[in-house]
Amino acid sequence: MAVASKERVHDTKPVNPRIKSFKEFFKRLRKNKSALVGFYVLAFLFLVSIFGAIDANYNLLGVSSNATSLTEKLEGPSAAHWFGTDHLGRDIFFRILHGMYITLGVGFAATFMGAFVGVPLGILAGYYGGWLDTIIMRVMDVLLAFPGILLALAIVSVLGGSTINVTIAIAIGSLPQFARIVRGSTLTTKKLEYVDAIRALGARDGKIIFQHILPNIMSPIIVNTTLFIASAILSAAGLSFLGLGVQPPTPEWGAMLNDGRNYMYQAGHITFFPGMMIVIVVLAFNLFGDGLRDAIDPKQKQ
Repeated sequence: MAVASKERVHDTKPVNPRIKSFKEFFKRLRKNKSALVGFYVLAFLFLVSIFGAIDANYNLLGVSSNATSLTEKLEGPSAAHWFGTDHLGRDIFFRILHGMYITLGVGFAATFMGAFVGVPLGILAGYYGGWLDTIIMRVMDVLLAFPGILLALAIVSVLGGSTINVTIAIAIGSLPQFARIVRGSTLTTKKLEYVDAIRALGARDGKIIFQHILPNIMSPIIVNTTLFIASAILSAAGLSFLGLGVQPPTPEWGAMLNDGRNYMYQAGHITFFPGMMIVIVVLAFNLFGDGLRDAIDPKQKQ
């Protein structure tokens, strides 16, 4: 019996605490039904956007998103045109399909550009403090003094309307949000005892920041990134709707809303379907982001 008990002890492998924490995280995430719905919707739209990007370049289906047919203009949804046609006879379904990767691409690119700059600024301000913190945060306060859409409007007005300029404008507007959240998390983390112990052992600032502080503040960064993508998509669509974003005939959803606003009463489907796609994408990101926040930090929900 003693030998058997020893064999059982030797057969038992220690569980990696990091793997265990990941399992607990996914278990909490699976319990949130709304987060799962948002995740599945986003996964489906992401796959569709890849197909839309490929089809836009190679025209696999033999239908161009910019092909006009004045004899079929303003037609409602039918078997031939699932979402109907616009004022130039262009198929709205294929324009939404081809424009999906543009809309999602601008949202992702602007968010990650903002995080790429805002996160280091927040860490530097929170870790070193002093005059560096004062300069960085005062610049962020100046950016926060302008509403996001107005700041983006001003930047795009100077740079000109294009996909790249819209992405840059939205990224600049996201800097204060990332910098302030990361600064607050850094201020809390650097006061912990293990950071003082590592510093007392002679660790350099770079090692402390990248190996000990940054991994421990990734949770709010990930959640904020997921939630801001929805805001970035709304801002990009708003700029395109105002004529300062992605320029026609590119089938961006906000630009499609702008094209159909003069035909809302006689052909409401022109604005309905692009508008509904924006609502679905933004709602899916918000649902998934809220579920991600609850899964990462269950105490925050309580």
